[in-house]
This record gives sequence, C-alpha cells and structure tokens, in this order.
Amino acid sequence: MLKYREPLLSESQAVSEDDNMVPVLTSLKASQLPVNEAACILQADLQLGLTQEEVSRRRAYHGWNEFDISEEEPLWRKYISQFKDPLILLLLASAVISILMHQFDDAISITVAIIIVVTVAFVQEYRSEKSLEELGKLVPPECHCVRDGHLEHLLARELVPGDTVCLSVGERVPADLRLFEATDLSVDESSLTGETTPCAKSTFHQPAATNGDIASRSNIAFMGTLVCCGKAKGIVIGTGESSEFGEVFKMMQAEEAPKTPLQKSMDLLGKQLSLYSFGIIGVIMLVGWLQGKRILDMFTIGVSLAVAAIPEGLPIVVTVTLALGVMRMVKKRAIVKKLPIVETLGCCNVICSDKTGTLTKNEMTVTQLFTSDGLHAEVTGVGYNGAGEVMVDGEVIHGFSCPSVSRIVEVGCVCNDSVIRNHTLLGRPTEGALIALAMKMGLESIQQEFVRQEDYPFTSEKKWMAVRCVHRSQQDKPGLYFMKGAYEQVIQFCRYYNSRGKTLPLTHQQMELYQQQISYMGSAGLRVLAFASGLEMRTLTFLGLVGIIDPPRSGVKEAVAMLISSGVAIKMITGDSQETAVSIASRLGLYSKGCQCLSGDEVDQLELQQLSHIIPRISVFYRASPRHKLKIVKSLQNIGAVVAMTGDGVNDAVALKAADIGVAMGQTGTDVCKEAADMILVDDDFQTIMSAIEEGKGIYNNIKNFVRFQLSTSIAALTLISLATLMNFPNPLNAMQILWINIIMDGPPAQSLGVEPVDRDVIRKPPRNVRDSIITRSLIIKVLVSALIIVCGTLFVFWRELQDNVITPRDTTMTFTCFVFFDMFNALSSRSQTRMVHEMGLCSNRTFCYAVLASIMGQLLVIYFPPLQNVFQTESLSVFDLLFLVALTSSVCVVSEAIKKMERWRGAEKSPPTHCFHEV
Repeated sequence: MLKYREPLLSESQAVSEDDNMVPVLTSLKASQLPVNEAACILQADLQLGLTQEEVSRRRAYHGWNEFDISEEEPLWRKYISQFKDPLILLLLASAVISILMHQFDDAISITVAIIIVVTVAFVQEYRSEKSLEELGKLVPPECHCVRDGHLEHLLARELVPGDTVCLSVGERVPADLRLFEATDLSVDESSLTGETTPCAKSTFHQPAATNGDIASRSNIAFMGTLVCCGKAKGIVIGTGESSEFGEVFKMMQAEEAPKTPLQKSMDLLGKQLSLYSFGIIGVIMLVGWLQGKRILDMFTIGVSLAVAAIPEGLPIVVTVTLALGVMRMVKKRAIVKKLPIVETLGCCNVICSDKTGTLTKNEMTVTQLFTSDGLHAEVTGVGYNGAGEVMVDGEVIHGFSCPSVSRIVEVGCVCNDSVIRNHTLLGRPTEGALIALAMKMGLESIQQEFVRQEDYPFTSEKKWMAVRCVHRSQQDKPGLYFMKGAYEQVIQFCRYYNSRGKTLPLTHQQMELYQQQISYMGSAGLRVLAFASGLEMRTLTFLGLVGIIDPPRSGVKEAVAMLISSGVAIKMITGDSQETAVSIASRLGLYSKGCQCLSGDEVDQLELQQLSHIIPRISVFYRASPRHKLKIVKSLQNIGAVVAMTGDGVNDAVALKAADIGVAMGQTGTDVCKEAADMILVDDDFQTIMSAIEEGKGIYNNIKNFVRFQLSTSIAALTLISLATLMNFPNPLNAMQILWINIIMDGPPAQSLGVEPVDRDVIRKPPRNVRDSIITRSLIIKVLVSALIIVCGTLFVFWRELQDNVITPRDTTMTFTCFVFFDMFNALSSRSQTRMVHEMGLCSNRTFCYAVLASIMGQLLVIYFPPLQNVFQTESLSVFDLLFLVALTSSVCVVSEAIKKMERWRGAEKSPPTHCFHEV
C-alpha cells in the first residue's frame, strides 16, 4: 500500500508548484485511495475540520471555489461595437459625403449627433448587463462545513481543498468530495453525466480498473450534483475549475439565455415599426428628390428620421425595466430568478401555499404532552432555547422525575438530526422544538449518550423517522429503535404501550383514547407527533403524543384578505391533520362556512377531471404530500388558472416546475427546490408573494407606459416629416434636431417611465389575462390621439412662423422646441394609463422629474448656447415665445387626462362583474 501511495503523492505534488501547499486531488486518484490516505495527502482533520488560518492560507493559493468563465469584454470595445448598427453606419456615410463636398458644418453636426446617440445606446446596454449581473448574484449556493470543530453554514465559494462538508437531502454538492461517511446516500448526477437514475454512493476505495468512468466513482460526490436521499460527510478534493464540473460549467455558460415573451413581442413590434418606417422614409426621400430638393439633404434627413422613428431601444429598455423591477423586489425579500415571471405575476389568480413557515412562523414550540398512560403535561416558553418549564398537574418536572414524560423527551432528542447553537436552529423546526423541550427538562445531553447504528431518514411520503441506537455504556447489548412521526404511521409499528413503566398490549380502547386526544390537540391548532421505542421495528411500544404550535405570521391574515378581494384564490396545503389545518385556515380567513377541505388520500382517489370540477370550492388540503401538489397544479391549470405554488422539499421540485410560478423557500428550501423555482422568498413569508404580485403588476404597467410614449413620439416624428414633404413644405426639422428628439425619446425621460412607483391600488385590480396583448385598443387610441395633437400643434407653429415663405433659423427653432415640449408633456401624461397627474403627484417619481429637467435644460442650451446654436442651426427665443409654446404643448397632456377621465366615467357606469375564481 505504501509503495502504491508514493507515486500518487508525488504525482499530486507535481500538480502543485509550491511544495508546502496542499495539492488538489483528481476524482480518479481520490477514488482509488482509502479515506485516511486521501486525508493525509490533503492534510485534513475529518472530525474537527480545518482552522481559519489554514483556510486563509489555502485560499490564497487555490483561490475561491468558483469559475472565471471568460475575460470581460473591455468597455471601449463595447462602445465601438455600437457603431456597427446599420443606421449609424449610414449616418457616418452621410458625414463622409458632407466632408467630400466641403460641407464641414454639416459633417461636424452629424458626427456630434452620432456620438450622442451611440453614447445613449451604450449606457442603456451597460445598465441592462449590470442589472442582469446583479440578479445572478442573488442566489449564491450555500453548504454546511466543519471548521475548528464546529458545524458552520457557509457560502460554497468559501470552501478550500481539505474542508470537511456535511450533505443532507435536497442539497447541491458544493465541491468535489471524497466521501468518508454515507448513510443511504444517492445522488442525482444527471447534470454531470446525463444519467437520470440517481447513483448510490459508498465510502469504500475502488481499484483503478473499476473507476475509469466518472459515473462509476461511487465514493466521490461531484460538484453541482444533487443529494436525492440520505446524508453524508466528505472531504473536499477539488474546488472551482479543479473540479469535474469545471468544464461542463463553462459549456453551460456559453449558452445564451432565451428572451422573455415580452421581449420577443417588443422585438416583433420594433421590426414591424422599422419596416413601416423604412417604407415611409423611402417615399419621403423619393418625393423630396422629385420635388427638386438636394439628394444629400434628403438622404441625411431620411437616415436621421430612421434613427429617430425606429424604436431600436424598445427591447433593451424593456429588459432594463424588468431587471430594475426585479432588483426592487429583492428589497421586498423576493428573488425572481427568471425575468418572464415578472409578466406572469400580474396574471396569477391562484396561490397554492404550504402552511408551515409560509403562512405560519415556522418557529415550532411544544406546548402540550400526552403520555401513553394518560398524563397531561403543559409546556411554557417559546423559541429555540431552554427558557420555560414542563408541568404535570401544576408541578414542575425535571430530568427523570416523571419517567412517562422523560421517555417521550428522550426519543424526541435521540431520534433527531438537528442542533441548537446560540439560540439558532441548524435543522428542521419540528426537531428544534423537541430539542428545546429537552433543554427545558435538562435532558439535552442525552443525545450524546447514544451511538447510532442505523438510520431511517424522514421523508414527506412515509411521514416518520427512526434510528437504531445503543447506549455508550452498553455497546455489547442489542440496539434500541426510537421512532417519531405522524400518529397514523407510527401506530402501525406499535404492538404495546407504556403504562407507568410497564409494557402492556395495545388495545382498540387505548387507540381510541389517543385518537380523541389528537382531535382535541388538532382543534386547538396544534401539530401532533407520536413517539415509540422498542427492540424490534414491528413490535414497538407506544410512548405518547406531543402537541406543537406554529403560530400564524403577523400580517398574513391581512395579505390573504387583500388577495382574495382582488380575485386571487388561495389554497392551503399541509401535511397536518384536518383539525389543525382547518383551525389555522380559519384563523387566517381562508376557511369559512361553505368551504370544503380535501385529504391527500382523497386527491389520490379522484380522477384529474373530477378534481378539476370540485377544486374551486376547496380551500384546504390536509395530510397532503408533495406528490399531491402536482395533481393539484394540473387540475387548476385544466380550468385555465395561472397557478403559483410554494415548496421547500426535494419532492416539491416537480410541482414547482409544473406551476406557472414556482415559489421556493429561501430559509428552509432545499437547493433542488430553489433550482426548480422561478421565485425565492428570502424570509419564507407569504406576505412577500403579495408584494411580488403587486410589483409584477406595476412593472407591466410601467412597460406599457413606456411603449405608449415611444410609439406616440415615433409616429408623430414620421408623420410630421411625411406631411411636410408631401405638401412640398420645407422640412420643419433638420437632421440634427431629429437626432436630438431621438435622444429624448430613447433617453432619460423614456427610461424614467420604467421606474414609476407602483400604484398602491394595483393589487386590488383583478389578475390580467395571460393572453392579453400589451398593445390594447385603449392604448392604440391614446397613442394615435397624442401623435395627432403633436403633429397638428407642431405644423401649426411651423405654418405660423413661415408666413413669409422663407425658412429661417427662428422658424425651425420654434418648430423644434414645440416638438420637444410636446414630448415632455406627453411623457408626463404617459406616467399612468388610468391615474391623473395630480393624483400621482408631480414629484412622486423623482427620476422622471430629474430626467425632464435635464432634457429642458439641454433644450435651452441648444437654443441659447452659441456653439450649440451653430450645430443645431437655432437662434434665441423670447420669454413670450416660450410661454406660448408651453401653453400650446400642454394640450397633449390636457387631452390625455380628459380621455382618462372619460374612461373612468364609462367604467363606473358599467357595473363590474364580481371576479370570482369559479369563472376561471
């Protein structure tokens, strides 16, 4: 063995350039080595882990446990790439022709305009990329690692070779690990090997002949794979690019993210507008040429008009608005992983929510015990600590002073995978409540007195957990089984019950007594767990029941009422008994007279069509497991519902993927669950779902406002030049002025519409139909009316100034300023499709105020600053000219406000139908 180890050691040391630094082991080598030899090479302590000093030393050499995919493209190259746009190239060609014809003023003007347009587009794209990068950082992978002898919760990127990592069900493997402990462990390696069947893992070293293929290395857990079953401990052998997943990860990163449906529809709209615009611009250039105007002038005007009228910024602004909205959601403790979900949130009309931790606090506290021989115990104190007492008949009990109670506490403490450290729970809340109970009786140390020999992990399907243990002082004796779980499951393993220290056969009468006690506890909103122990799994002794309360979260009742009143149905899904489920649902306003509840077994028995028929009337599903969730989702989607489904366990992943909006829990959720989900609730709070729906509706409205503003400006600019050309007028705007209008249309004022604060009343509005187009009849009318007013007003000013039939800089300055002011008032009325300007408040969107102010200041500079006067061919206007223009251009805002008022009156006259889920 030593002879075999020496070459391995020397090979791995050859990998390292620093003789003193710990090498990285490949999975091939690590799988061939016994655990102790692998630990020796990696200079690691399997039980105590590495010290912080050693971690820092190794990280300085090996780096963080992450991937550097590719060098980021430098900013200057991104900026230069903006000049590849065909329209920009045409403008550049126009500037070159101007230079060849010695028209240097035009050439300089066009070049300045190109630089401004390109800079605006570059800033937009940069913001979009940065916003999306921020989204990628919101869900960092985490892990459990032993450092300095303590189990710590760390970010996966902090791991170094030689760290000891603990794995449990539902977690993603954070680095390549050589396993040294494994209990019933199977890992889904499909992300790495493509093999869909989970791979069973062990700790035995493998001969070189049997581990050539990655999939055959059964003692290695690979980075990025998922733990499907069991638990394990392993030593980190490779991190980041030194892991087997490194190359695969790079390939995955090369894949481009698909565009959202909204982005696709905006792309299509942009292409259609571009097509129409090119057609109209072609006609304008042809007619102008036939009228005898200079071909170069018409070419420059045509290209400038194409730059202004074609909404090339439409898709990118949609992305920025979605991304910024998602970042706002983060502040409300909701992480949206996929941008299309922002659109879907506004359409959601059914929420299927877990009870524990989402509707309730998930701070379990034991409040009652009922022993198998009929003793009642009351428990005081809350939280994961030892503050509180256990009382039987008013007398405080401690330690083993009451054996019937102590035996229940003993099983709850030993049959337990969780730990409380510094009042913080590492593990499941239910198990935390049992440890806190043991602390109140001074029995928490009993967990260390037993040695585990066998594990039967808890799953949501079987609803029980058991361990086979032996006392440290009696390791020569056969092991004892300890079991806890749902009463219906535990009682099936019991043949006896404990009565004052004696073991008596379990009778039907006793079982009826326990059932009555369960109903009593359940009606008080308690979650009931049963406990048993014995020498054989099929002949256990029943010990008693524990009642655990999980109080409703504050604010959830109000959120539920608000959502129901806005037409969103809420279904509560829980593994608890009917009494507990109905008690909590009633307290939250989810369950009232006339409502129905359904058990998981009944869901199994019903056909999908039958379930779809009755599901609108069901508000509570009790004794339900994750596999029932999928059927519930499918039955709701069958009747046209848009479903949001919450989940936290491995088995919830399928239902989350099937739902229109999969919502994972940030605190209790497994990695599998978070990966399958579209949205993550950071604090597991139901109220956050309401906030996310509210934000989703607001973001959609903001995009609609932006589209309205951009379309009306595009149509107005095209129509204005078209009419002037067809009527043989001189062009009311020159090329530079048209490009300045483009900067306003795609620039700050337009962008600021995307960050309009969410209307507080938006949550009260019924969910939007998912098939509704963003371009509605009402929107088209508002766009056309605004464009008509802008065109008529601008042509009126042009005609008024052109009385002498000679076009002067004053004529174009008045016309140009008129159009820009029209744009500002149009943007003001575009801030909302339904609310009046005075209702929103002029300064409620500060970004908009600053953007408009900056645009007006820019316009005044163009009019009054001599160098810019030469570029834009403008001249100074009087105060009376400006007042006249403000009075005229405000008409577009006044008319838009009048249309909103009319729509409101018309809406009030029609009695709105009561939106009910039954109609879905």
